Formats: sequence, C-alpha cells, structure tokens
Amino acid sequence: MRTGQGGVRRSRLTLEEMLPIASYGAKASWPSGFQLYQRGARADGVFIVLEGHVVLRNKIKVGRGFVPVIATAGQTFGSEGLSPGSHYVTDANATEETKTMSLSGAQFRAFVRERPAQTIPLLSQIMSERAYLLEKLHELAALNVDQRLMSTLTHLSTDRSFTASDGRLKLENNHHRLLCEMVGATRESIALALSRLVSAGIAERKGMTFLIEPSSLAPTFAENGDRDSTISVARELS
Repeated sequence: MRTGQGGVRRSRLTLEEMLPIASYGAKASWPSGFQLYQRGARADGVFIVLEGHVVLRNKIKVGRGFVPVIATAGQTFGSEGLSPGSHYVTDANATEETKTMSLSGAQFRAFVRERPAQTIPLLSQIMSERAYLLEKLHELAALNVDQRLMSTLTHLSTDRSFTASDGRLKLENNHHRLLCEMVGATRESIALALSRLVSAGIAERKGMTFLIEPSSLAPTFAENGDRDSTISVARELS
C-alpha cells in the first residue's frame, strides 16, 4: 500500500494487493454520471475503484453539497456496508466512465476466513481512509478557506485528470462547484482565494482557467510519491 506524506495522507491499494481480492469480488463498469447508491440506502460490503472516479457527496440543500472525498483507482468507498444493518451515509456518483470491484458482506467474510494474511492490505486501506476523513474534519474546524483550498488543490494535483500536459494542476470553470463542495466554502470565497493565489504567484490565470505548479503548493500538504498511483488497474484485473 503506497502512502503519501504530509498532514493529509492518501493511500491506495497496489495491483499486487488487489489481485487476491479479485477472486472474491464482482467487477462492474459505470457510465459517467451514474449514481451507484444514495444516502440512506441499505449498505452491503465495500467497493474498490479500479479506474475512474467516484465522488462521495452529501446534499446540504438544493444546488449545494459537501464532498468529503473522491475515491480514485486503488481506493475504497462504501465501507459502511461492512457493519451489520448499516446504511450509506453519502451519495456515490461516477464522474466519468468508472470501473469498480465490489465485495458483498458475505464475500468479504469469506475472503477474511480463507485468506486472512491477504486481507491486511485491504483493512489497512480502509483504516487509512478513515484517518483521512478525521483529518478532513480537523481541517474544517481548524483551517481557514485559503488553507483548506491549498490542501484540496494538493490532493487534486496527484490526479492526472486534473492536470495539464505539462503537469500543472488545471482548474477550469466547471471544477469550481467541486472545489466549493470539497473545501466547504461558497463560490465567492473560492473565487477570492484563487485570486489571492494568483497575486501570490502560486497560480496563473488564463481566462476562466487557473494553472498551478504542484511544487508551489504548501509543503505542509505535499503528497510526494503518490502522483503515478492513479494508473488504471482495471485491465490487469480483467
């Protein structure tokens, strides 16, 4: 399991760690915009992203929401389903063509029973994601909008779908809603914070697009070594 460095830690399962799980899990493909489940629905088992993105979102009111995390390749979501009688606490939506592997509660128990040593990476991954969510709660309570934005940008800069061909983070107008929901701030607050990054020389603005060199983001939120870990593993597990 590869782990990032810094205050906000991200990790993901490697291909070698996912291969044993594939014998028990069920793979599926989802079109862009597909909702995998809704908040309040009965939960069962756990999902692993093989390719693409799954956005976990809580609706606050019409047109607004909060995104605690985006699950990408090698990361899990929906682990509420490992607890008996549980329900999902967020909506889960594929934001592009996405491939996942799911383990039902029964399949997970069989995996643990029959291959106990090989379950350790999966359990460690789930626990690391729990720690990340706790860190996210700390950020909401202790950091201002600018600091939370820097943390979110650092996270997004490790995802190739948010970077330009030169490796810089590329934020387009259609990303602003997602930024608002991840940072937990209004569109106006995000616009002002991005303008301050431009003034500080951290971001470059071209029309409605912002370009940011990942190395210019605060070292406190750096996640070195995690940049190439979003490579699709779906083909290897097929």
